[in-house]
Amino acid sequence: MADINSPLEIGVTTGPIRGSKKIHVGPLKVAMREIALEPSSGEPPVRVYDTSGPYTDPNAMIDIHAGLPLLRREWQMARGDVEAYDAREVRPEDNGQLGPDRSGGVPAFPNVVRTPLRAKAGGNISQMHYARRGIITPEMEYVAERENLGREKLSEYVRDGQDFGASLPDYVTPEFVRDEVARGRAIIPSNVNHPECEPMAIGRNFLVKVNANIGNSAVASDVAQEVEKMVWSIRWGADTVMDLSTGRNIHDTREWIIRNSPVPIGTVPI
Repeated sequence: MADINSPLEIGVTTGPIRGSKKIHVGPLKVAMREIALEPSSGEPPVRVYDTSGPYTDPNAMIDIHAGLPLLRREWQMARGDVEAYDAREVRPEDNGQLGPDRSGGVPAFPNVVRTPLRAKAGGNISQMHYARRGIITPEMEYVAERENLGREKLSEYVRDGQDFGASLPDYVTPEFVRDEVARGRAIIPSNVNHPECEPMAIGRNFLVKVNANIGNSAVASDVAQEVEKMVWSIRWGADTVMDLSTGRNIHDTREWIIRNSPVPIGTVPI
């Protein structure tokens, strides 16, 4: 279902996934998807882990020129350990060896005036740093809510397999998330300058995560098609997205993707 909520001439795929609806749970409004079961069964809807961001929320107005809401910015500022700074100008080499090719349809992201943040002098703003200081962050609370999906039901079953040293609780608490991160057995990707990203954890004692690899075209007709690759990746369940591209317009294209992505974005080539 394409562009059903977009007021723009260019847009990306939006709309709920058939048979389910987007919901937000608890004070942190943790994103989930609720799947309706056969009415005659009398069973309540099933909630599942959802990585699709606001693109499957019919109440969300998608504007890829503006980017997604800054979900984590308030949490970051409340900790008082970051500062704004003036970023350097984008150089031609940032957009590939030959520099940007504006005829390729990839303009600079229009909302790039957002001032980047960094840790204050001598500071450390990683989730591991907070965890080792015994601090439970909103990111950890968000992760705990997501990771609990289905565990109450699973606790009814007898586990007869090998745990291979894993420590799988029947209920994931924020304290458990903190302890796993502090021990180095889990990470919460939390780039300070990607506040649009919904907190998630990768670790041996958490749900399996799926990574999607995408490639950006050096001859793209418009930037919406490049953002669309990310949107379809998360629509079908990717927890993280890696961009394997090189070439012209690479910095500008990635900026559009990051500003519109609710999942961590990484790159592979050097």
